[in-house]
Order: sequence, then structure tokens, then C-alpha cells
Amino acid sequence: MRMFSRAARAVAVVGIAALALTACGRSEPSSSGGTGGASGSGGFAKDALIGVALPQKTSENWVLAEQLFNDGLKGAGFKGDVQFANGGVSEQQNQISAMVTKGAKVIIVGAIDGSQLGTQVQQAKASGATVIAYDRLLKNTDAVDYYVAYDNYKVGQLQGQALLDGMKAKKPSGPYNIELFAGSPDDANAKVFFDGAMSVLQPKIDDKTLNVVSGQKSFEQAVTQGWKAENAQKRMDTLLAANYTSANLDGVLSPNDTLARAIITSVKGAGKAVPIVTGQDSEVESVKSIMAGEQYSTINKDTRNLVNKAIDMVKQLQAGQKVDVNDEKSYNNGVKTVPAFLLPPVIVTKANAKEAYANDPTLSKLTQ
Repeated sequence: MRMFSRAARAVAVVGIAALALTACGRSEPSSSGGTGGASGSGGFAKDALIGVALPQKTSENWVLAEQLFNDGLKGAGFKGDVQFANGGVSEQQNQISAMVTKGAKVIIVGAIDGSQLGTQVQQAKASGATVIAYDRLLKNTDAVDYYVAYDNYKVGQLQGQALLDGMKAKKPSGPYNIELFAGSPDDANAKVFFDGAMSVLQPKIDDKTLNVVSGQKSFEQAVTQGWKAENAQKRMDTLLAANYTSANLDGVLSPNDTLARAIITSVKGAGKAVPIVTGQDSEVESVKSIMAGEQYSTINKDTRNLVNKAIDMVKQLQAGQKVDVNDEKSYNNGVKTVPAFLLPPVIVTKANAKEAYANDPTLSKLTQ
């Protein structure tokens, strides 16, 4: 779980290019596992095997990441072994162990459950491989070298602020009735998103600007197992039936787009007006919904940039160079503070969607 100082929370979001320019390299040499073949002065062979262990295909971004990793690693001259673990944690454990056996020099892990892969990443480290946590932090292990992700605490802050802004634009003065949703508790990012959002929302709950009518304010009460739409829709159905027979619902904090659409479906099914609903991931159907005036916001975390940064790390390791990081203090996984490279997320509403997706070949077509 991410540990934050007040200073870290105040860091302003800047452009990706600026982050790269100001990033500080890790001070100690990278542990890339020897030469592994003819590689000049590099850390390992230029055509080395690189393992990528991805979770279930729960969002469009994960599906896109598979293609981008396959194409990007091949284009860089590496042999890529990109695997999805749709069968769950045990399958991902077996996949990582198989990558170790095959001699992968770097293993990039997008964990299903970042707390259940300690044995496998320790095997990877013992074999001389470098372990990079991708998007989701690997927890309670010292066998992770780097973390590459969007700034997930900032994601939550942007979602919280978007909820406030959207409700104020719709109804200039409060109080506002809201409900809170969080992601799956086995995803290390879920609480980070929630904590970021609550850093914005809790003061407004305390001063009575916001009223969580159900009283369900904690992360544990707000979680959505497996990030499954049906679980979010069922919970929203229950909340509406129990708390909103006469009261109006002004806003819902949703941690991602899949859940946002499920929440909107529930509200419509109850015959209620669609409230301000946040999201994340810039999924096609949610961008359409935003442009149609239903879902209020999403977060643009361009998967292309994240995969490219992960592959850049692999290239640096292969060449025996220091790996660029820009945050060496914030991500404590319970055993160590993992050096991280964080990319800046972007809030997207109907007002800025055209600009936000101008360089996206798919989403730009939806904002014309």
C-alpha cells in the first residue's frame, strides 16, 4: 500500500516529458542477472526473454497492454512471453514460475493479487531476473526492483474533485447526497484510489456539504469484489432500495468505468435521474456515455505510455544502465520502499475530451 507524506501528496502533476527529464536514477546498480550471452557492455543479451504476467482481462486497457507488450518487445529485439491469468492467482503463480524456468531476464508483473506472488518473485530474483511491478504494486516482498504506474493516489484525488465539480455545476449549492464505491480489495491499487478520493471528499463529509446517506463510508464497506460490474450493480440496487425511495442521489464515486456503467444501469433501472458518476480507464463505452451527457468523468491513463515506459526500463536494464525513477519515497509495499516511475493521469469530462484524446486513434473519433 502506498505510504504518503504531506509533501508527497502536494506534488503537482506535470507532463510525462518533464517527469522523464527530472527523474532521478536509482543509486545502486541494477540486478539484471548477468550477461546471459553476447551483449557487449550491457546487462544481458539483446535478444533475451522478457516475461510479462498480466491479470484477468477485466478491462480494455489490459487487453490493449497484451498487444502493446508483444509488439513493443519484439520491436526492441527481445523475445516476449506475455501471459494472461484468467484462471486466477494460482495460474499467475504458475506462469511466473514458468518464466523463471525459461530464463527470463526481466519479469514484468501486473498482479491479480500483489500479496500472493512473493514466492514466485523470490524465485525470479534468485535466478538473477529483475522484477518490475506494472500498474499494481507487489506487496510484502523485497524481491521487487521497480514499480511503473500512473500516480494512483492522484487518480483518486482527481476523481474526488471531479465528483464535487460535477455536482456543483449541476446544483450550485449543497448539501449533496452521495454514495461511495471502491475497487477489489485484492488489487493493491483499489485502496490507493479510494484514499486519494477521500482526501478530497472527507473534509466535505465532515462539514456536512456531503451526506453519504447509506452511512457506508469505509473502504471495506465500499469494495467491489473482482472489479465485477454485476457486483457493483447489485450493491447499487440495494443502496437505492434502502436509502433513496424519496431522497435524491446527487453523485457516486466510482473507481473505474466498468463499475460506473453498472451504477448508471442500476440508477436507470430504479427510475432515478442519473447522478454525477466518476470513472477511470477511458473505456470506449464510457467515453461514449460522457459525450452523451451521462457518465460525468473518466481518467485518461494512456496504456501506450505505460507499456512504453516499462519497455524503456527493460532496455535500460539490458544496456546495464541505471533505471529512471522519479519517486523513491512513496511506495512502501510493507517490506521495502520500491523505486517507482509515475506517469501523470488526466481527468476527462465532456468539456476537455476532444483535447485529451486528440492523439488517441480510437477515442479521438468519439469526440468529434
